[in-house]
Amino acid sequence: MKAKKIVIGAVSAAMLSLSVCSIAPVFAAGETVQISVGKISANAGETFSVDVSISNIPSNGIQCCDFAIKYDSSLMTINSVEAGELANTNAVKDDPSTEILSIFGSSIDDKTNLVSLSWSTSLDDPSYWMNDGGVFCTISGTLSADAKGTIPLEVVPSSRNTYPGSNVQMEMISCGYFKGKDVIRYDVKVTDGEINVDGGSSSKPIGAKVKGDANEDGDVNVSDAVLIMQSLSNPDDYKLTKQGIINADVIGDDGVTAMDALEIQKLGIGLPSVFD
Repeated sequence: MKAKKIVIGAVSAAMLSLSVCSIAPVFAAGETVQISVGKISANAGETFSVDVSISNIPSNGIQCCDFAIKYDSSLMTINSVEAGELANTNAVKDDPSTEILSIFGSSIDDKTNLVSLSWSTSLDDPSYWMNDGGVFCTISGTLSADAKGTIPLEVVPSSRNTYPGSNVQMEMISCGYFKGKDVIRYDVKVTDGEINVDGGSSSKPIGAKVKGDANEDGDVNVSDAVLIMQSLSNPDDYKLTKQGIINADVIGDDGVTAMDALEIQKLGIGLPSVFD
């Protein structure tokens, strides 16, 4: 389990377990909550962010929910999970239980390939619950350099036990509220998300070196020099592909430096350069 992640509190987990393990749960007839993960495009080797949304929330609202997002840890690293606007109700500041646990909880486990997510409040007033719908959380990560194609992000039940010591894993997504001693549970429909890998560092096979063509547009000019300098000064926003790195190293096998950009500039104004 990764450090510095919000761990789901014991009280919250116990509360959620009741919603799926009650001896006689009450289903809210005809009321179905929709959980959806976004479909985005990203480059191999680069960062991404995808929203997890909850919509079609019945008028009574959601007092607790518990589910997970399944991903492939061989193709990506999940870096963080941030609560969305939907999860930031007034319960975050007014629920006294927040002194010992978070209303919104998340954990990232590369071994099970799951991002576990939960939300619950001990407050009985529905005005503190999740209502209307919107972004529940945003998951951010980094694609591996060899990622390609379409990578699924699936909405699945949490991997934890139904209650501590049961040794029985949850088999359904928990979503609902408490009404006296009754557990009211909504039906849940899901829409899985996906990341369409546009390319980045693995978008195409490495070819023969085209000296100076850092941006791979088939020409060598000042724009290549500009891209090299941008990639050196601001590598988070400006990246060279594997082929671009090979092309940009015009002086020799010393890596891409500002001197490579200088030689391209010399070529552009007709001064002697390594291109002669």
